[in-house]
Amino acid sequence: MTEATKGVLAMVGACVIWGFSALYYKLLADIPPLEVLAHRTLWSVFVFIGVLALQSRLGELRRALSGGRSFLLIGAAALMISTNWFFFIFSIQTGHLMQSSLGYYIFPLVAVALGAIVLKERLSRSKKIAVLLAAIAVVQLTLGLGVAPWISLILAFTFGLYGLIKRYVAAGPVVSVTAEVFLLMPIALAYLVWLGRVEGVFGADLIQSGLLILSGPLTAAPLILFSYASKRAALSTIGLVQYLNPTLQFTIAVVIFGEVLTLWHAIAFALIWTGLAIYSVGAMRPQAAR
Repeated sequence: MTEATKGVLAMVGACVIWGFSALYYKLLADIPPLEVLAHRTLWSVFVFIGVLALQSRLGELRRALSGGRSFLLIGAAALMISTNWFFFIFSIQTGHLMQSSLGYYIFPLVAVALGAIVLKERLSRSKKIAVLLAAIAVVQLTLGLGVAPWISLILAFTFGLYGLIKRYVAAGPVVSVTAEVFLLMPIALAYLVWLGRVEGVFGADLIQSGLLILSGPLTAAPLILFSYASKRAALSTIGLVQYLNPTLQFTIAVVIFGEVLTLWHAIAFALIWTGLAIYSVGAMRPQAAR
């Protein structure tokens, strides 16, 4: 098996875990999303630090947090990813997983728009059309339903900004993510300690407590697989495979959770899928030309 094949399989594994994690977090629907987020943050720290310790790379974590600029960048990235995680959990618990799916479909096009606005990247015709179709999808969904798909937009923009910030972080992906959750850990721990004195679920129910602890490995595993894949598979391939995640979310939302797919949703998804197809074909042409 070639390294490229291993990379693709790792990416598929990451996206499958991300996609099916909606079923996992649905089991924790009785626990407030902020508490679930705190546990997800806390227990993932132990997993990431354990991985770095096994690789004898803890020194890289100290270096990533030592510089003032690096500390601020990692702090900003931590804010974006924690917000993203919170609203993903919130979307599941409030019956809006379809919005989450839409958000992760929109994300690549938001990333393109941010690249053009912030990094002054030139957009090809295919990218311009794709971004325009995404904007039309959001507008028609807002007009059709009478409310903006704000969960989708928050998920798309926080993940897009997260990716933009990470461009300026010198540390590798696993080290930087470890640093991010490490910075969030004191806040999460303080919140859980406070909940333990008031109304915390952890410890009261063994099954739920076990599920909360497992949210750490569930968070860390796909990120580690993604890091592995990014070093071995072509970026265009990774970009295409990552659509597996929102596709699984969409399927689960409609088939298992029974969320209603209105005509407005169908039009929005059709526009987004068309935009992504145009974007993907345009992105693969330079690869083929080489």
